[in-house]
Amino acid sequence: MIVIGGSLGGCDALREILTHLPADFGLPIAVVLHRHRESRDLLVPVVQRNCLLPVAEAEDKEPIKAGRVYLCPADYHLLIDHGCFALSTDEAVNFARPSIDVLFESAAEWQRQNVVAVILTGSGSDGARGAQRVKEYGGTVFVQDPKDAEGPWMPTAAVEATRTPFVMTLAEITQALIGLAAHRQLLQ
Repeated sequence: MIVIGGSLGGCDALREILTHLPADFGLPIAVVLHRHRESRDLLVPVVQRNCLLPVAEAEDKEPIKAGRVYLCPADYHLLIDHGCFALSTDEAVNFARPSIDVLFESAAEWQRQNVVAVILTGSGSDGARGAQRVKEYGGTVFVQDPKDAEGPWMPTAAVEATRTPFVMTLAEITQALIGLAAHRQLLQ
């Protein structure tokens, strides 16, 4: 499973990655982007444009399916719970709801070494603790190169928390994700 988080400039960075994923991309992608609580239903059409995979907001208790992009709805936390999504209105974490940390931590606990966390551009440190948890459970963490990020603070915090060697441009992240999905399909 792939989990992606971003904030300032994150929508553009996400679209850059998703635009280049093939239609047969065989892994599920769950995304948390920081956005205003009143931005309901506006993000899906923006992200779907030029993306070959189906894009939708995750729904509570919805089973996770491969080859789909699930966006966290505005003003909810998105969690992974035994192969399904769970939505929560718990308090903000790192001043954010949705929180990237919440998604990453729950994905790590469910998927362990089979989760890939991607931290994109953004301000603040949301996602750093969750990325650290992914790494502790044996998962992989990719971080957008802070030098290429509109908001370098979030990627920098994730690099400091995880000491990941996978600090890459958006094009490199995209190629790595495509490679992982292809490798996974070969093993099945």
